[in-house]
Amino acid sequence: MIVILVLVGVASGVTTALFGFGGGFVAVPVLVWAEVGLGDDAARVAVATSSVLMVVGALVATVSTPTHVLAGLRGSTCLLVLLGMGGAVGALAARGVPGGAISWGFLVYLLVTIVSVTMRKGFLEVVDGPVRPLRPAVGLPIGTIAAFLGVGGSVLTVPVMRRSGHRMAVATALANPLTLAVAVPAAVVFLLASGGRPEGAGGGVIGAVDVRAAGALLAGSVPVVVYLRRWGPRISDNVHARCYVALLVTVAIVMAANLI
Repeated sequence: MIVILVLVGVASGVTTALFGFGGGFVAVPVLVWAEVGLGDDAARVAVATSSVLMVVGALVATVSTPTHVLAGLRGSTCLLVLLGMGGAVGALAARGVPGGAISWGFLVYLLVTIVSVTMRKGFLEVVDGPVRPLRPAVGLPIGTIAAFLGVGGSVLTVPVMRRSGHRMAVATALANPLTLAVAVPAAVVFLLASGGRPEGAGGGVIGAVDVRAAGALLAGSVPVVVYLRRWGPRISDNVHARCYVALLVTVAIVMAANLI
């Protein structure tokens, strides 16, 4: 099991570095499978554990991002604060919801996102014109949904930034500090106020967070994130966008297989 989680961590590192997400979208389906012995609590533990992964992964990716790219978030203090508030609200809301509802919500959200990025203009090909900043008002709903489903903020923010005129390389890079704003308060809530330790959980579970699983996933992901953020391959904008969609479809299939 540990070896599988380390390998999944490597995959998570690749998606975090190249697409701006990974801790939630890659890890949650695998963690639901790994924690299946906890029954209905499996999804809650998966979401809580993914929040910790997103904190570390997003932090490492942010630190590894060139400062001139991060400068694109100057003046976004209000947005970051609202993302953090949403992260806390979403994590608190996840405490009282059955795990099955979270899992199905995760899948439905994936499918809606796939339809949106493929059918609406502005994602597969960047819209010409000046780059527009994200509106602060989107922070609270994005943070809430992301923390509730354990997906991080990037799968919501990347399409929005893409339609605002950002190229994929910039949108996915800026997604990491935005995810960090969501994941830190969410992780604190899950660790300290997660509704108690699931019945039947092993010794590595603190609150609703499986620390051992998180450690194995991070062991695989962190070195990959550092390497790819500094020396990663150059990908054309159109190919980058299409690979992003293909990754969403792959995760949706994996999650559906877990639920059916």
